[in-house]
Amino acid sequence: RKQDGMLAVAQQREIAEVQAAMIIARMNPRDEQQALDRIVNACTRPQLAEASTYDYSKGGTTISGASIRLAEVIAQNWGNFECGVRELSQQNGESTVEAYAWDIQTNFRYKKVFHVPHVRHTKKGDYAITDPREIYELVANVGARRKRACILAVIPGDIQESAITQCETTMLTKFEVTEERLKNLVVKFAQLGVTKEMIE
Repeated sequence: RKQDGMLAVAQQREIAEVQAAMIIARMNPRDEQQALDRIVNACTRPQLAEASTYDYSKGGTTISGASIRLAEVIAQNWGNFECGVRELSQQNGESTVEAYAWDIQTNFRYKKVFHVPHVRHTKKGDYAITDPREIYELVANVGARRKRACILAVIPGDIQESAITQCETTMLTKFEVTEERLKNLVVKFAQLGVTKEMIE
């Protein structure tokens, strides 16, 4: 049948892509120190540092950890790495979804298959959603959390800790530029004989 033939071609293409990725990873092995340097350097950006962790209260305790944004930056800079979320099927008012992370160099892979009911939860109650865009956004939102868990299951713990530590340092050293602070800066430099024009 034509459909079976198309499925076989798609499967062969996927196998070829995986094999090609593994060959390229072997030819260009990860330099872990360079990768760590890239990760730590990325964590010096204030905007990333601000979004690097999440925390919420559960049962009277605070749960916290690396955010999906930080996990994605770590994965991008670790190299020879693939991660994502894909919808496997959609039927009976729910999506079956897979989140995965794959260290191509070590061939270590971690994945989660989960179900996302097409239901929106609100304070006024739950209701089913049928709009394709709303379903896509719901799946992407739930999938992002699972993808983060997969990435963090594959990336070594000490690499994650270094990234979080640098983000914390970045937040501590962040200097908020205000008009008042700029005026004070000009006054201080003037005492050293440096004019505003020279600073500019």
